[in-house]
Amino acid sequence: MEDANHTNPANARLSDTEPIDEGERFFRELADNAPVMIWRSGPDTLCDWFNKPWLDFVGRTMEQELGNGWAEGVHPDDFERCLKTYIGAFDARQPFSMTYRLRRADGLYRQILDNGAPFYRAGVFAGYFGSCIDVTEQQAAEAQLRQAQKMEAIGKLTGGVAHDFNNLLQVIGVNIEMLSMEIASNEKLHKRIEPALQAVWRGSKLASQLLASARRQPLSPKVINVGRLIRNADDMLRRALGEGVEIETVIAGGLWNTRVDPVQVETALLNLAINARDAMDGRGKLTIEAGNAFLDDNYAARHTEVTPGQYVMIAVSDTGCGIAPDILEKVFDPFFTTKPEGQGTGLGLSMVHGFVKQSGGHTKIYSELGEGSTVRVYLPRSREDEDIPIEGHANTVIHGTEIILLVEDDEDVRLTTAEMLSQLGYSVLRAKDADGALVIIESGAKIHLLFTDIVMPGTLRAPELARKAQQKIPGIAVLFTTGYADNATIRGGRLEGGINLITKPYARDELGRKLRQILQRRE
Repeated sequence: MEDANHTNPANARLSDTEPIDEGERFFRELADNAPVMIWRSGPDTLCDWFNKPWLDFVGRTMEQELGNGWAEGVHPDDFERCLKTYIGAFDARQPFSMTYRLRRADGLYRQILDNGAPFYRAGVFAGYFGSCIDVTEQQAAEAQLRQAQKMEAIGKLTGGVAHDFNNLLQVIGVNIEMLSMEIASNEKLHKRIEPALQAVWRGSKLASQLLASARRQPLSPKVINVGRLIRNADDMLRRALGEGVEIETVIAGGLWNTRVDPVQVETALLNLAINARDAMDGRGKLTIEAGNAFLDDNYAARHTEVTPGQYVMIAVSDTGCGIAPDILEKVFDPFFTTKPEGQGTGLGLSMVHGFVKQSGGHTKIYSELGEGSTVRVYLPRSREDEDIPIEGHANTVIHGTEIILLVEDDEDVRLTTAEMLSQLGYSVLRAKDADGALVIIESGAKIHLLFTDIVMPGTLRAPELARKAQQKIPGIAVLFTTGYADNATIRGGRLEGGINLITKPYARDELGRKLRQILQRRE
């Protein structure tokens, strides 16, 4: 076993046609029926026997494998490392363990775990025994587990940061809005205020991107037909991509429905299209396809995060530069980007991946250098009828006169929100946590709407507070607010039926319209 091309008297070594003693016969019969592949080498490092599972796996004869013949099946990139490990252990008479890629009978390379150890006859070193198992699926599962654990850790960190960040933006945004109203007649000062307010909403968008990447974005799923959504997004995509990109859409007939957040689907589609445009340097062809797909058990076995079943597939393909194999596995990682500094956040693809995963779907990317890329998004099929939006003019009324119980643990957010509600005409009762709010509710105070943050300290959680409030005050409306979606009210990132939510930071008029919609439904 000196190198792959070493010439040796392979056929002169032990083979199944030579006379063997009873001990050797027993060993071979035992090894041939073992559930693992077994090899043996002599004291000269050359292999002199392989069991039946090994020969079946590689699809070769004993004569082809003897000596160094086995090395022909080892992946060329792994052979030097494999040989070095073996020879080093052999010279030291030490056990070894290594992994390498071995070509299977069907031509595919599989990851093999090979454990070897020296053996002795009558106290004299006689060679090595080795046992091998195929660990391809195990290694893939471990890699996916590591990725899932990494994303979970990022999610928890991001969620905590986003919660505090959105509270800060809420305080800043509200105060800027109120200041803007007070100096509306001073054009010079108003021009200074406007960029600050725009910065708040840009900060809000960044926080939203982080949460989507970490699968903590609050989702409002509806039953949609993605074909209709893609057609409606055509003008938006053409404006975003420019005249240098030709866009072709292919929508299959009989397309199934899916239950997802349509706003997030549009955002994902736009992110994929912009990534494709950049990969084509602004000139090329973008193809968007939508069709029905079935991911079977075999596919799910190769992708352990996938549940077999029926999916609606969206594919976005470009004619760009393609992605190198060593980069391909990193493209969904948050903040990973190949763009020059300052030209990308590295959150586009991770947002898509996070949203799809949070929606119960699956994302797969195919790419070759110089041949372009295709990203396929699989969203679970829904057998429900499509939720057709009702056309109509937006309700412009934002003021009211009802009594609102505001529950918010952040003092600055509580003060500024209370002032905002007062400006909108509402009477406001305040509590810093759910326990304090319950005291006010049980006091018999008249309350029309409970407006509560979901993430708060204390023993009583916001969803339980809402249930107790509705028991004590029949007909009370409830509006939740949050900076991220890691809580019981939003299961798997999806709002439960009938839940009203407004995400931080929110603008004065946005809150006013939301409150009127909820209170009018209550009436």
